[in-house]
Amino acid sequence: MQSLEDFYRETSAVVPEQLNREIGHFNVFRLEDLGPTKSRRMPYNRRAYYKISLISGRNKAEYADKVIEIEKNTLLFATPKIPYHWIPLEEDQSGFFCIFSPEFLAPLRNGIPLEDLPIFHPGGYPLFQLPDDTYAEVTAVFQRMFREISSDYAYKYDLLRNYVLELIHYGQKLQPATALYPAHTASARVSSLFVELLERQFPIESQVQRLQLRTAKEYADRLAVHVNHLNKVLKENLGKTTTELIAGRVTQEAKILLKQTDWTISEIAWSLGFEELAHFSNFFRKQAGLSPGAFRH
Repeated sequence: MQSLEDFYRETSAVVPEQLNREIGHFNVFRLEDLGPTKSRRMPYNRRAYYKISLISGRNKAEYADKVIEIEKNTLLFATPKIPYHWIPLEEDQSGFFCIFSPEFLAPLRNGIPLEDLPIFHPGGYPLFQLPDDTYAEVTAVFQRMFREISSDYAYKYDLLRNYVLELIHYGQKLQPATALYPAHTASARVSSLFVELLERQFPIESQVQRLQLRTAKEYADRLAVHVNHLNKVLKENLGKTTTELIAGRVTQEAKILLKQTDWTISEIAWSLGFEELAHFSNFFRKQAGLSPGAFRH
């Protein structure tokens, strides 16, 4: 996982002294200040901070296990939970991005985790291609950030927190209504709790960490419902059975670990709850259509 220290070392950006005296961490950058476009290629990994980027130019994004081609203007929300890979496809690019730790927004969020916001929900849509007029509106917010961070205003970080929330709300308004206002039925609640419990098992960040819940019955027991009922509500609300949803998420994490780490396939298999390497290989081949070794190489 890339830390804030890694970020500053890799970009050669200067850390403002006053950031060390603030609650959490925040900074904002212009893309053109960070050197040639080619050097801004972002490796496929997780980051220990949140990042909101506004970029004008042709790019390709590999977000989790999705690949998205971007033709022009993009607003991207990145979280520590999901890795992504950003590949510039042309030299002529411009824009801004800001980075911040979860603690930075704590005074405004009253301790509520950022993951509870729709824009950062697991499985949400974090990337938006913008028309020129919308791009200009979001650019204005970043420009205010950029001016403010260099000012002498005593309460500038309070103002910067509000600018970050403005960007978050901007992204949430661009999401489909179903993502923002899910039906508050009993079955929807069970589905939501299942997804939350499933995502809480990830990411796998070391070889000594192991998946705790692997079967539909284990999830049903933890949610205090019958496994048949859990299957029924998940099929109704999410279109897949419990086993299919678990398998899909485990496969996604397996792909991330195979692509991002140098762990052996046996270590990855064990971390994902497989007692035997052969069982993991058969599972992965069935889900992904090729062996773990072939996917890695």
